[in-house]
Amino acid sequence: MTHPAYTPASSDSPRRRPLAPDTRKLDDRAVRAWTEPMAVVPLGNGRYRVSSGSGKTYLVDLLSGDCSCPDHEIRGERCKHLRRVAIEVTERRVPPPGRTRADCAVCRRPSFVPEFGPTVCQDCWLERGDIVTDRETGDSLIVYRLIDEAADERFIEAAGCTVAEYPKNDGYPPSDPIVEVVYPFSGASEAGLDDRPRYAFPRSRLAARDEMLIE
Repeated sequence: MTHPAYTPASSDSPRRRPLAPDTRKLDDRAVRAWTEPMAVVPLGNGRYRVSSGSGKTYLVDLLSGDCSCPDHEIRGERCKHLRRVAIEVTERRVPPPGRTRADCAVCRRPSFVPEFGPTVCQDCWLERGDIVTDRETGDSLIVYRLIDEAADERFIEAAGCTVAEYPKNDGYPPSDPIVEVVYPFSGASEAGLDDRPRYAFPRSRLAARDEMLIE
C-alpha cells in the first residue's frame, strides 16, 4: 500500500499553541485566576458575580477595576477575581461590559448584543454613514441610524400601515429592527444626513457594503 508523502505545513498554517498560558511564567494571582474553579455571572453595567471554589462570592466591577474581595479592598492588589473576569471576557465566555448574551434580532444567532438598544450582533450592525443596498430596488442608501424599534411597531402615516405591512416589505420578519436611511441624492446637494428626509426599512431588506460616507 502506497502512502502519500508527508508535506510540511505551509508558512501560512495556524501556529500551534496551548489554549492556556504557561503558568510557570505567571505570578501567583494570575495562576490562580487561570486554574482555580470559579463561576462568573454577568450582572450588567460592567459588573460580574464571581463565585470561587471556597464557596465565597465577590462582586467585580470591570469598568472601574474594583472587586469586593479583601485582596483588592485591603491590599489594593489586582486580585484573581478581576483577572478571571478579564480572562473570561477575552475568551468570549461572558459578554464584555455594555453587552449581553441574546439571539440577534437579524441573523437569530446567539451573540453578544448591546445591553441597551437594538438586539443586533456586531456582524449585522449598521453604523451611521454606512452605504447599503436596497434588496428590492437595488438603490444605494445611506444609514442614518439603527434603532430599538421593530418593523411591526413603526407606523407610517403616509402609507397608513406599519413598516412590516408596507407592500415591498412583505416577507421580511416583522420583528426586524428598523434602520432609518436617506437617499444620497434627495434634498439639496450640500445637505447633511440630518437635513435629508429619512425612511424606515426593516434591517433584513438592506444589504451591507464595505463603504461608508465620510461626513
